[in-house]
Amino acid sequence: MRNGLVSAKVSEDNQGISAIIPDVSVVVPVHDEVESLPLLLEAIASSLSENNLSYEIICVDDGSTDGSDQFLKEQAQTRTDLKAVILRRNYGQTAAMAAGFNYALGEAIVTLDADLQNDPADIPMLLAKLAEGYDLVSGWRHKRQDAVVSRLLPSKIANWLIGKITGVKLHDYGCSLKAYRSEVVADMNLYGELHRFLPALAYIEGARITEIPVRHHSRRFGRSKYGIWRTFRVLMDLLTISFMKKFLTRPMHVFGLLGLASIISGTGIGIYLTFIKLVLGQMIGNRPLLILAVLLLVTGVQLFCFGLLAELLMRTYHESQGRPIYRVREVVAKNGN
Repeated sequence: MRNGLVSAKVSEDNQGISAIIPDVSVVVPVHDEVESLPLLLEAIASSLSENNLSYEIICVDDGSTDGSDQFLKEQAQTRTDLKAVILRRNYGQTAAMAAGFNYALGEAIVTLDADLQNDPADIPMLLAKLAEGYDLVSGWRHKRQDAVVSRLLPSKIANWLIGKITGVKLHDYGCSLKAYRSEVVADMNLYGELHRFLPALAYIEGARITEIPVRHHSRRFGRSKYGIWRTFRVLMDLLTISFMKKFLTRPMHVFGLLGLASIISGTGIGIYLTFIKLVLGQMIGNRPLLILAVLLLVTGVQLFCFGLLAELLMRTYHESQGRPIYRVREVVAKNGN
């Protein structure tokens, strides 16, 4: 059996405990892919060993019911290059990727699907591009082997929309085959179903991103886990990413602006109605404008309150974790201090 850690570096943590640092950690979310796993593991090992890369494979079983978890546990007991992370139930691909990132030790981290549609032979190509100075290299399935109406067309529309809103224009956000610098992944907190927006999240953290064409194969085993129903969840997550990109550290700017506009509008209508009542002597109790003025004033106050609460939450988010609002790429000093 191949040993993916033969040439890996060794470092010590703050407690003096040695840890093996491979060149790359390959994170594979798994859900009911027992038929493809033997071929996938050997393909990853072959690709990286042939390129003299030290590596580890982290397979995260996301509540499989077809025996994938048992297969991974058996393999992890005999292979030195495999780490099997078995989740208690099906949490979704985002949670599985987050678990894989947490257990990854490599200087670079590569993600890919377990269904053999991504080609492990492309991993060295992504790593070579990463070595050119990029923080994230995303795969582009330029010859995608999927159904046109149910998969390709919705994907093209989604990629265009995500690029317009996030400012990170990629041909293929949905491709799981991506390579990251480990420090970039460490800066990202995943939750919900944000795995498909990892490039946008990395961009928020100041990452340099590029995209290269990769191979894509037809599914050999099982069936796809995705359907048209996920489009609605993508749209909701996209709104979240858009807000985070623009207002993560200054939520009052959006809530306060909307609240101010609402209060000014309500006040203006109120002044107009007061003039009609006191100067012209007209009745205003039955006017819809009166209801609108009250509604705008109340809404404006609520939006201001939301803004203040959001500001407090953001301060708690950053200060409780000691998480700065900036990211340092490198520090250069003549004396080395």
